[in-house]
Amino acid sequence: MSHHVFRRAGVLAATVAATGLLGAGIASAHVTANVYGDQPAKGGYGTIFFRVPNEDAKLGTIKVEIDVKPDYGIGNIRTKPIPGWTAEVTKSKLPQPVTTASGTKITEAVTKVVWTAQPGTKIGSTEFQEFEISGGPLPSNVDQLEFPAIQTYEGGKVVDWNQPTPPSGEEPEHPAPTIKLAAESSEHGGHTQTTAAGENAEAASSSDNTARWLGGAGLVVGALGLGVGAGAVLRSRRPAAGKTEGTK
Repeated sequence: MSHHVFRRAGVLAATVAATGLLGAGIASAHVTANVYGDQPAKGGYGTIFFRVPNEDAKLGTIKVEIDVKPDYGIGNIRTKPIPGWTAEVTKSKLPQPVTTASGTKITEAVTKVVWTAQPGTKIGSTEFQEFEISGGPLPSNVDQLEFPAIQTYEGGKVVDWNQPTPPSGEEPEHPAPTIKLAAESSEHGGHTQTTAAGENAEAASSSDNTARWLGGAGLVVGALGLGVGAGAVLRSRRPAAGKTEGTK
């Protein structure tokens, strides 16, 4: 009876999981901006992944463009190499300098990142690709970053992902990829990661010292235990020897 119950429960769980995955796939079938790990902080640096699914049953995606608003004043962006794709980062001179959280004035900022598929490479009808960028300093005067995107298919078909999400939160038909920024965690946003690394190293060193102290204490206690045990053995043997002599 229990085997049948577990078997039915397993089938039900698998069905629910499959339905959830299918639903997520349908709901997220557009270009999105994602963050894995800590959320990028205002005034700091961060890594963003643009997930590009192919929505055409016959045509493959061969080009992806991401617009970076000049108002953000992001001075540096690097791209992670992807086999079969070439990346180009475009910088433009700003009409007005942008002052970063650290007080640096940015006169040129990144305004566009383009990935182009080499011959024989594309995102197929049932595939997706992730395009990674890392850069900063990120603006400190906004709560989120919006990256309008352009997806180009074989044959010249173009889809714009540039519609902002309204305050109501209702997703438009072609939403622009967006990520939220975390609050600035220190006075020097650009050094947040370095500070965290230092704190982690200090904590690790403290833990290591504590472990060594406990290990040494354990050895001392062990040695004392051996001494007490040896003494007890010797004491137990002496009366036995006395009795033997008296008998004789």
